[in-house]
Amino acid sequence: MPDTMRAMLFERPRHALVAQDVPIPEPGPHELLIEVSACGVCRTDLHLVDGDLVPPRLPVIPGHEIVGRVAAVGAEVKAFTVGTRVGVPWLGGTCGRCYYCVRRHENLCTNAVFTGYSRDGGYAEYVCADARFVFGIPERYDDVSAAPLLCAGLIGYRAYAMAGEADVVGVYGFGAAAHLIAQVARAEGRTVFAFTRPGDVAAQELARTLGVQWAGGSDERPPREIDAALLFAPVGALVPAALQHSRPGAVIVCAGIHMSDIPAFPYRLLWGERVVRSVANLTRADGDAFFALAERVSLDVRTEAHPLHAANDALAALRAGRIQGAAVLTTARE
Repeated sequence: MPDTMRAMLFERPRHALVAQDVPIPEPGPHELLIEVSACGVCRTDLHLVDGDLVPPRLPVIPGHEIVGRVAAVGAEVKAFTVGTRVGVPWLGGTCGRCYYCVRRHENLCTNAVFTGYSRDGGYAEYVCADARFVFGIPERYDDVSAAPLLCAGLIGYRAYAMAGEADVVGVYGFGAAAHLIAQVARAEGRTVFAFTRPGDVAAQELARTLGVQWAGGSDERPPREIDAALLFAPVGALVPAALQHSRPGAVIVCAGIHMSDIPAFPYRLLWGERVVRSVANLTRADGDAFFALAERVSLDVRTEAHPLHAANDALAALRAGRIQGAAVLTTARE
């Protein structure tokens, strides 16, 4: 194994990531050293680079949709061996002792650490991860296809679970998470409406290809009222828009870690026991449930692969809305 690795470092907000050779980290007693093969490019990474989120430390290596193989194991690790393929998600570790952890709400842990944010992530050739917070990956997905499942899939699934027994689900922002969760909803017999950026014909066509019954701009009226809305686009104005198209008792789920301010709206849109709620992070139970589902349901994961050194180009494409599905960085040497 070499002593150094290639990595893309985030050093300052609103500046490009910097390619550097840095030492390969050494795993602690409960950690795995993972040789990264693919890492998804998440909108949270974009919020980090654009200064919407302030990390606890700089520099940091972004990336939290990581797929790779175990290269070394810590002294206390029993569940994994060298060569095992694993996935590393956003939730990198919790204290296990706080008010939230003891009540099985570890996604709200006040001392949690997050991959690619408070600890180095997968925009690199190697990464260390707490073995207690990684997942096995269903063999039916190759490395590039599996990467978006680690956040777009997991957070999307948690947001989808908040929809309860909704028959008609509206998804706002048809990107990485929405194109996966729309397939899950369809497999479970639900009606799905896709709301895209106005005029985004390509995203609307992708939605229809994946079985969505209606696709249109977020400024359009759907064929009927929705029972739940999953907001993956970080646009606060979509909250009153979704409420306007919802039936009494509907739930509006804000699925992103960052969103622009929600504008004032008349109480009549909320009345009728409608609910607006957010989703924060994920739990390991979410991961177990989602990957069991992804084993049963063959998800058509749409990806655009970019080499690791082109991380800034992939982020720029995501910012401009040019990604159909999910962008994924690969570490194969050229």
